[in-house]
Amino acid sequence: MSNKSNNPQPKSPTDIARETFRQLAIQRVAPTPDAYQKLYNEIAGVTTASQNAISPAKIDEPAAAEPSAAENLLSSFATSLQNSKGELSTFGYRFSRAAKSGNWEEYSKTLELLTEHITAPQPPVSPAPKTMSLVDPIPAQPSNSVSIPLVDLPPVDDPRQKLLRDLLYRTLSLALCAVLKPTSPALASESEALGMAVKDAESENSLNQVASRLKQLCFQIELQSGDSAEQQELLLRLFHLLLSNIHDLLDNDNWLRGQIEVVQNLIAGPIDHRALQEATRSLKEVIYKQGALKNTLVESKNSVKNMMTAFVDRLDVMVHSTDAYQHKMDDYAIEISTAKDTGQVSRIIGNILEETRTVQSEALRSRDIIVAAQKEVVEAEIKIKDLENKLAHMSELVREDQLTGSLNRRGMDDIFEREADRADRRNTPLCVALLDLDNFKKLNDTHGHAAGDEALIHLVRIVKQTLRSIDVIARYGGEEFVIIMPETEIEEASQAMVRVQRELTKHFFTADEKRLFITFSAGVALRAPREPQEALIKRADKAMYAAKQSGKNRVVMAD
Repeated sequence: MSNKSNNPQPKSPTDIARETFRQLAIQRVAPTPDAYQKLYNEIAGVTTASQNAISPAKIDEPAAAEPSAAENLLSSFATSLQNSKGELSTFGYRFSRAAKSGNWEEYSKTLELLTEHITAPQPPVSPAPKTMSLVDPIPAQPSNSVSIPLVDLPPVDDPRQKLLRDLLYRTLSLALCAVLKPTSPALASESEALGMAVKDAESENSLNQVASRLKQLCFQIELQSGDSAEQQELLLRLFHLLLSNIHDLLDNDNWLRGQIEVVQNLIAGPIDHRALQEATRSLKEVIYKQGALKNTLVESKNSVKNMMTAFVDRLDVMVHSTDAYQHKMDDYAIEISTAKDTGQVSRIIGNILEETRTVQSEALRSRDIIVAAQKEVVEAEIKIKDLENKLAHMSELVREDQLTGSLNRRGMDDIFEREADRADRRNTPLCVALLDLDNFKKLNDTHGHAAGDEALIHLVRIVKQTLRSIDVIARYGGEEFVIIMPETEIEEASQAMVRVQRELTKHFFTADEKRLFITFSAGVALRAPREPQEALIKRADKAMYAAKQSGKNRVVMAD
């Protein structure tokens, strides 16, 4: 054979058999016993004479002769495939049937099908442990020559399965367990146990048990979440009713009403964690300041009460003194009418003058005390009024954004309502601009959230310095701001936004000792008569989105 000279001469029968199978595969020869015997003899170097010498013996053999070594090897190959897993076992059964019936043509066709099956493109897998093969690897000379392993390869673990099991373990044991622990410790324990079961599961049966427990856990969580949502809704309704009742009872206590309205607005909409933190921080600061002012106010009111008590006591002294003086005057009048000489009359007149001087002195003293008390009362009233104004101002602080110093949504709503009523009464224009910082997320990711907060503060400061005092800026949410511009046409409002953009280019923003250039995109809308706030801001938002789409750092007027 042409290929025989290219390979070293095999030494052992096993090597000869392996080489025979390799040459059968390379030459695509049907693996019949005769073909195998012929190729085996050529590789082993058995001469034709030797073959002829043994031929008569074969002819004289009875019909029930023992199978040849080639037939035994092919049958052994079929049996090894039967013991494999998957489709290879099917090929093994077909090989066995062909070998037992002596149908080597069928055996050849099955071998070709097996070759096509093995040589078909397979998805890449991790390297499997080396196993012993009955044939040598096929040389990479001709492109159509492939190696055909005669034994089944061991199963290869799919790394994706391990990754999915690890992810499911972490989801159940860490994430879901932490979520369930505050409200349902029992479900949290079951979730953690399921995670460990997933991690330890090795067989299909154990995974099926885990799947059944997981379905039950999901059902329990669904029931509990429904109950929790219903309880939360009922609590919010109860809280809202309580706040509404207190609000109606405190018509004159504006400083407290402001805080109640903040909480009412908070629970009216979707509850956001960041909004809760901001409202809590704002209310804590306001309550602390109001507490200090309220104590001072109580002290001032107590001072007024004390002064009024002293004033009443002094009046009582004056009344008693005057009453005693009157009685003495009546007595002196009787004594004068019964006096018998001028000496006695002179003595009575001296007593009358002495009593008059005493009463006069007491009256002057009471007058001075009353005047001083009146002055202190006036001063106390002024102080009380000032403290009440400060309390009202503290209530107004809950209308401000604590980070930037601009108005918050509640303050914006109040200002817009006031300016809209004024615009409708006077028939004057009212514009609203909605602006959004460009690339704000990139700024946060690159330089941190502290730098992002400083950027928002810097923007509000530039806006306040650039615009008129009657223009109001409010934080609409995140990096979005609304500017309310009374008595302003839309062209003027657009030019005002462009001026703010230019001022931002003149005043650089510094973060991490680097000078940064921040910009914003804005949409400007002119309010139509009686147009509600929501519709107006929606038009401004649409224009702002168009400014973003057109390249950012632009101002677009709404239709």
